[in-house]
Amino acid sequence: MPKNLWNDAEAAALPDLGGLVYRSNLLGRDRAVVNIYGGNTSSKLPMVDHLGRTVEVLAVKASGSDVATITERGFALLRMADIEPLFARDAMTDEKMVAYLERTVFEPGRPRQSIETLLHAFVPHPVVDHTHPDAIISLACAPDAEAAARAVYGDRMAYVPYIRPGFTLSQWIGQKVRENPKVELVVMGKHGLVTWGPDSKTSYDRTIAVIQEAEDYLADKRRGKRVFGPLTTPPLPVAEREAVLAEVLPVIRGAVSGRRAAILQHDSSDEVLDYVGSERTAEVSQLGAACPDHLVHVKRKPMFVQWTPSEGVEALKQKVSEGVADYEVDYVAYFEECKEEGDDLRDAAPRVILIPGVGMVTTGKDVTNAGVSRQLYHRAIDVIGGAESVGGFVSLSAKEAYDIEYWPLELYKLKLAPPDRDFAGRVALVTGGASGIGRAAAFRMAADGAHIVIVDINAEAGEATTAELNRQFGKGRAVFIRADVTDEAQVINALRSAVLTFGGVDVLVNNAGIAGGGPFTETTLADYDRQMDILVKGYYLFAREAFKVLKAQGIGGSMVFVGSKNSIFAGKGASIYSMAKAAEVHLARCLAEEGGEFGIRVNSVLPDAVIRGSSIWSGEWKEARAKSYGVAVDDLNDFYRKRNTLKAEILPEDLAEAIAFLAGPRSAKTTGAMLSVDGGVPAAYAR
Repeated sequence: MPKNLWNDAEAAALPDLGGLVYRSNLLGRDRAVVNIYGGNTSSKLPMVDHLGRTVEVLAVKASGSDVATITERGFALLRMADIEPLFARDAMTDEKMVAYLERTVFEPGRPRQSIETLLHAFVPHPVVDHTHPDAIISLACAPDAEAAARAVYGDRMAYVPYIRPGFTLSQWIGQKVRENPKVELVVMGKHGLVTWGPDSKTSYDRTIAVIQEAEDYLADKRRGKRVFGPLTTPPLPVAEREAVLAEVLPVIRGAVSGRRAAILQHDSSDEVLDYVGSERTAEVSQLGAACPDHLVHVKRKPMFVQWTPSEGVEALKQKVSEGVADYEVDYVAYFEECKEEGDDLRDAAPRVILIPGVGMVTTGKDVTNAGVSRQLYHRAIDVIGGAESVGGFVSLSAKEAYDIEYWPLELYKLKLAPPDRDFAGRVALVTGGASGIGRAAAFRMAADGAHIVIVDINAEAGEATTAELNRQFGKGRAVFIRADVTDEAQVINALRSAVLTFGGVDVLVNNAGIAGGGPFTETTLADYDRQMDILVKGYYLFAREAFKVLKAQGIGGSMVFVGSKNSIFAGKGASIYSMAKAAEVHLARCLAEEGGEFGIRVNSVLPDAVIRGSSIWSGEWKEARAKSYGVAVDDLNDFYRKRNTLKAEILPEDLAEAIAFLAGPRSAKTTGAMLSVDGGVPAAYAR
């Protein structure tokens, strides 16, 4: 049920563009009213131009923004006097329309206008809202959409059949409104709603009231019905469901990452579980997309897996792999049937995967896009259900869908996006990621597009690092998992949590560590056990569990072990530490051999004396090393700098560069290697 959220005091405090920003944000708060990134809003306002003349300006939501978060700068400003003559034209191609509108710009430097700009210009009212309410689209996707909508609104409504957005649709809508001044709204077949008013509050109030009428009508029609049929596959209990997902998500991720790496999200909400487990869902989910907004982010159809929990998880893995392959074959056939000259095949993998008893898995180039697909398929479920309650769901046809998916104006948006960075769509798990080298590596890979899993025993520092990553690189780009690297159960859970969060793992940075030393005869068995547990067992456990995930994905991956100059340097006063570090590096070389046939690369970096920002150097170890070299603690950093060939201080960021190189595509043919980042220590030169 849409709530009227208008607050006069809030609106008065935010007079942006005559209330346009405030109205837009309110409409976007309810995704059942406006899809994420969907809909558009406008106001026609008097403004003073650069010559001091007062002219009528159309302020309209620009392409690519979201009404829920749009600000004043997100609106294009166009001169109405230049646009109005277009209404008299017989036709206009998209390309000519876009080129013409570029010449009507009132204020340069604003984003490009939307393809639906003329809709707002041709409706002869000061304020216009175009939304995609679930209830309205349900009516607009009924077998007789006009009759279904008229049953709610009668002659107060004008109706236009589906046509791709552009000049003709805008002209149709403008004509309907101009011919009948008593019309209060326009319903667009398989598309959405247009409403208007003399001011922002009136238009907003009308929009919410109109949607409420449709929702009430559909609620009455659905009362007592299970529109998707009886529940034939009940939801698995939470623990069983997560166990299944932990095993199947890497398989899905590998299968859908053929052309570009994908990030996954899963949804086991009550609504989704009821939908995927219902008798008719295998049929109705394959009918097609409800409207252009859904299609752009979820493709024409989801992939439905014909599986029941009684078959077991191994059967699910096989059905998922086969299902993705079949989906891609069908997609290519759809492309070949509908393509126009010059079209290039896009990613053929599914965006939405439905699994009875388990829920929905969505894919995307990053966590944001996977989340958008998840949100929009929720909207699709509501729309399909509403349409089924009034006679059946009629989707966009294959050709209608294709003409949106491969629409030059949609593809233009993609061309504006920068090229993928080294770690786009990749997931990097960093142990000891809360500080020092691990923290720097996490930020370096995130800057190149990685999604980050920070693992550390220090919860406070780990949470702070993760929060900063999300602040800099976007909500959901990093997650923190507290784990003791010596505890097998916690390590297993850390990888499981990473899989449930992002769908899998591509990079493991084995970095968590401690340091300790002193005269050999003064070391204790406790000293030995502690260092071997953290530095050797910890690396072994994380490598083993990450190896399992990488093999299940089947798309390769990389591991980088953070060793030490001491891995290959025989020095006194740190025998156990040096022995453990040597074990790490040799384990990496052994795993390079085991991983080669699976495309899993394993390399090591060998730092020396990385003091700044490191928790290892914050206590007794720093004092012990200073004592060993006969220097003051405060002079130790300078001592190390002067000791190396380059006379350079080694910083966490220096190691981060080396780690990013070895973890990423620039070292795609390197494995089993050791890369020293120590400023040059002759005794540790590899030989």
